[in-house]
Amino acid sequence: MTVLLTGASGFVGGHLLRVLEEEGAGVRCLLRESSSRLNLEGSRAEVVFGDLRDAESVTAAIDGCELVYHCAADYRLFVRKPEEMYASNVDGTANVLRACAESAVRRVIYTSTVGTLGPMADDSAADETSNVGLTDMVGHYKRSKFLAKQEAKRWAGRGLDIVIVHPSAPVGEGDHKPTATGKIILDFLNRRMPAYVDTGLNLVDVRDVARGHLLAAKRGRKGEEYILGGRNMTLSEILRTLSRITGLAAPRLRLPHWLPLSLAAVDTTISRVLPREPWLPLEAIQLARHKMYFDSSKARRQLGYEPGSPEVALARAVAWYRDHGYVR
Repeated sequence: MTVLLTGASGFVGGHLLRVLEEEGAGVRCLLRESSSRLNLEGSRAEVVFGDLRDAESVTAAIDGCELVYHCAADYRLFVRKPEEMYASNVDGTANVLRACAESAVRRVIYTSTVGTLGPMADDSAADETSNVGLTDMVGHYKRSKFLAKQEAKRWAGRGLDIVIVHPSAPVGEGDHKPTATGKIILDFLNRRMPAYVDTGLNLVDVRDVARGHLLAAKRGRKGEEYILGGRNMTLSEILRTLSRITGLAAPRLRLPHWLPLSLAAVDTTISRVLPREPWLPLEAIQLARHKMYFDSSKARRQLGYEPGSPEVALARAVAWYRDHGYVR
């Protein structure tokens, strides 16, 4: 059986590629010609070039595949041209699902994000039934992913066999870019985090997220959504865990939310004028006003999903960043 994987150059997609190959699947990866190949080193996957925004290249990539993992997304918390993000995340997803419906694909695993499910106003753990809408989405990334999920639901309603998975905040080795969560680890390691705010994340080992995708393909129910999360932790707990792993001191100063919010507004405004990325993206600070806590009980019950320790994944991330020259 040939499996199509989009997003293999990304953090989660790269780990999913390795798990699929360990399972003996024949994998075809759809990549843009400009995409990094770092996560494909040592892989035997077939690589085809195309773009999610180009329906013809998507159709050609899917031809002959029985199973599709649509993991690719434009993930940025600062974007100069939002229309590019919507074109990839929303229109690109529609192109993938339309091609699947018109081909012999028997199942699609669509990678969404927990950001489309929460956070909850009272900082409780959100689940797949959380009642949030487009107006609750902060920033273009979350809005585009929310709209993309609606595309997936529409195609499911038309009969396409789709399972939607929602990774929380994955950590581990190979986070090249890095992601927003990886940036927290790097800022801690490089001593660029003198203080913190009262927020929280659901940390999960990226390897567990990859395995969760396979469980969703094998055991997921058609049209259902599953949170692939780990443990809910305050930012203070995460930093203390990093301190135990590294021997470096964790910041003790807790800032009121208004202070980094004000700094981020100024920094992001400057970055829209100057050719640089903001050090404090406004969208990231806005998201930190609520704890991003989630409940993976449904995935545990229906998929047999059993995430491991986030501490182990954090230790691997620290070692990987140090070994690859990210730490000064």
